[in-house]
Amino acid sequence: MARLENDLGRDDVRRLVLRIAIPSMLAQFVSVLYNIVDRMYIGNIPGTGSLALAGVGVCGPILTMVGSVAFLIGVGGSPLMSIRMGKGEMDAARRILANCFLMLCAASALLVLLVFPFRLPMLRLFGASEAVLPYADSYFSAYLTGTLFSLLSVGMNQFIICQGYARMGMFSVLCGAVANIILDPIFIFVLDLGVSGAAIATVLSQLLSCIFVLRFLFFGEIPVKITFGGYSWRTVRRVLAIGFTPFVIIAIDNIMIIVMNAVLQRYGGAEGDFLITCATIAQSFMLVVTMPLGGISGGTQTILGYNYGAGRPDRVQRAQRWIFLLCVCYTALLFLLARLCGPLFVRLFTSDAVVAEKAFWAIKVCTLSIIPLGLQYEIVDGFTAIGEVGLSLPLSLFRKLVYFLAVFLLPLFLGAEAAFFAEPVSDVLGPLVSALIYCLAIKKILYRKRGARGAGVRP
Repeated sequence: MARLENDLGRDDVRRLVLRIAIPSMLAQFVSVLYNIVDRMYIGNIPGTGSLALAGVGVCGPILTMVGSVAFLIGVGGSPLMSIRMGKGEMDAARRILANCFLMLCAASALLVLLVFPFRLPMLRLFGASEAVLPYADSYFSAYLTGTLFSLLSVGMNQFIICQGYARMGMFSVLCGAVANIILDPIFIFVLDLGVSGAAIATVLSQLLSCIFVLRFLFFGEIPVKITFGGYSWRTVRRVLAIGFTPFVIIAIDNIMIIVMNAVLQRYGGAEGDFLITCATIAQSFMLVVTMPLGGISGGTQTILGYNYGAGRPDRVQRAQRWIFLLCVCYTALLFLLARLCGPLFVRLFTSDAVVAEKAFWAIKVCTLSIIPLGLQYEIVDGFTAIGEVGLSLPLSLFRKLVYFLAVFLLPLFLGAEAAFFAEPVSDVLGPLVSALIYCLAIKKILYRKRGARGAGVRP
């Protein structure tokens, strides 16, 4: 067996959190490059860059919704596997992995069959004007061909991380991101394929990541490998029940972007495409905030799930204190970078001074309240890690509800640009409610097991 990177049940908690959180954060930061590099090159296509960037902005959230199925299954199965490993039930852990691999393969085929025939009406519904539609369709159609690679690389990577191999999880993302950076200019400019070339480069990069992940899970010397057999509807239902929370969170996050684009198009009038271009750049910066933040809170779920399954609430609470600190420090850093480096970030996407000025303004507005967002992510992902989806899902949905109310009401009274303020409003009210529920519920949940109480374990 390969040398175990992290002993989830015995290593020092602080060091364990850092060794898993930092590679997971870096992996997600690197995965942001898939989106940002595409948009950066597309925005600089001579003559059509702004319209092409708006087209990618329209279809981007739809594709992310398709990709969220990877989190439905991967994040749904990996906490269950961590809990089983914590209990020493390795055969049960292998059955969970086998079921999740089959589910991801089946879901990939089903998604392409369901989505591809309806791509044009979907793009129009979600904010693509007639000028933007050809670019959106070119990117969307090419990207869908790599659905299998995308879902397997992202979904199965969760099962590498949950076994303690966070660095291998990071490398799987890194190899794809580096390939994407190299291939993008070749397919976009050298082969003159434009936006479809960007999508093809991304698909090939996802294929490389997929090969890396499957090779490690099939042939690596690890505690739990991919096997065949042991399939059951009971396991499928449990995976979907746990994974439903992150799936809904990601899906609704992207519906929020779709709604934002539609609202900007409706209330923006002649400036609708211009505002969507600015929003696409601002949303790209928000990916730099939310994806690595999710890497910290999501990657460390394995520590919480393993020790919860092992009956060690003391280690769960100590780990969460460090995870909270990391999340808040990260969002505070990004709050500062948004204001100090925002103009440089914007210039990666456009050389148009008018677009750049408005996009920088949008970034500053969207990041007004991101510091409390660090608490929100860990509370929701922490409850999910220990199987408390009855708390994590409502807390996430409350924040989304606040956003939707703000994005519809603010432009109605204050104009199209007011839609950008929906993000900071939801980033204040959501974490406030989540923090209150967490303080009231967490100790009751962790110490309700007789075994934990009887052991006299206290944080």
